[in-house]
Amino acid sequence: MRVALGATAALFVVSGYFDFLKSPDDAWLGPSQRIFYVHMGAAFVVALAFTVACAASTLYLATRQLRFDRWACASAEVGMVFTSMLLTTGILWGKVVWGVWWTWDPRLTATLILWVLFWGYLLLRDGIRFREQRARVSAVLALVCYLDVPLDYMTIRWWKSIHPIVITAQGINMAPTMIGAMCLTSAAMVALYLSWVTVRVRLMGTEDILDDVKNGLRDGVRCQFWGDGS
Repeated sequence: MRVALGATAALFVVSGYFDFLKSPDDAWLGPSQRIFYVHMGAAFVVALAFTVACAASTLYLATRQLRFDRWACASAEVGMVFTSMLLTTGILWGKVVWGVWWTWDPRLTATLILWVLFWGYLLLRDGIRFREQRARVSAVLALVCYLDVPLDYMTIRWWKSIHPIVITAQGINMAPTMIGAMCLTSAAMVALYLSWVTVRVRLMGTEDILDDVKNGLRDGVRCQFWGDGS
C-alpha cells in the first residue's frame, strides 16, 4: 500500500508540473484553462467509480457475497467526492467561459442529478440496520442510479448543449501538450481513487468484524443473564 501511495504522490507531482509549468496558456481562456485538466480527470474518475459500484452491486446480487457490497459502497463514497470536485471545477470553469456560475445545461443538470442520486444511495445505506438487507436494497438502487452515468455522457450529443465536446471520433480537440497534461492529471486521480477505495474496503471489512464481535458479546451476555435468571 505504501508503494501505491508513493506512486500516486509521484503522479501528482509530475501532473502538477505539466499542468502549471509545461502546458501553455489557452489562447482565449488564458491560465484558467488549467482548471479543465482537473475537471476532466474528475469526470473520468466519476465514470469509473460508479461503474465499479454498479459492477460490484451486480456481483453481490449474483453471489450474495458481502465483499462485493463493500466494494460498491466504497467506490460510491469516493465517487461522490470526485463528483463534488467535478461540479465545483465545472462551475469555476463555466464562470470564465460562459460568464455565469450556473446554467441548466443538459450536461450540468445530468451531473447534478447523478450527485443527488448517489447521495440518496449513501443515505439509504445508513438508514438500514441489517447488513444483508442493506446490501440487497442498496445494490438494486445502485443499478438504478447508474442509468444516469451513460445518460450524462450522451447529453451533449443528444441535446443542444453549450458544454464543449472534447473527445470525438476524430480524436481529442486539444493541443498535444494540453492532452498530455490532461492525461497525466487523469492518471494521478485514478491512482488516488484506487488507493482510496482499497483503504476504504479494508476499513469496512474491519468494521464488519468488530460489529460481529460486538454482537457476539452482546448475545453472550444476554444468554448468561437469562441463564442465571432461570
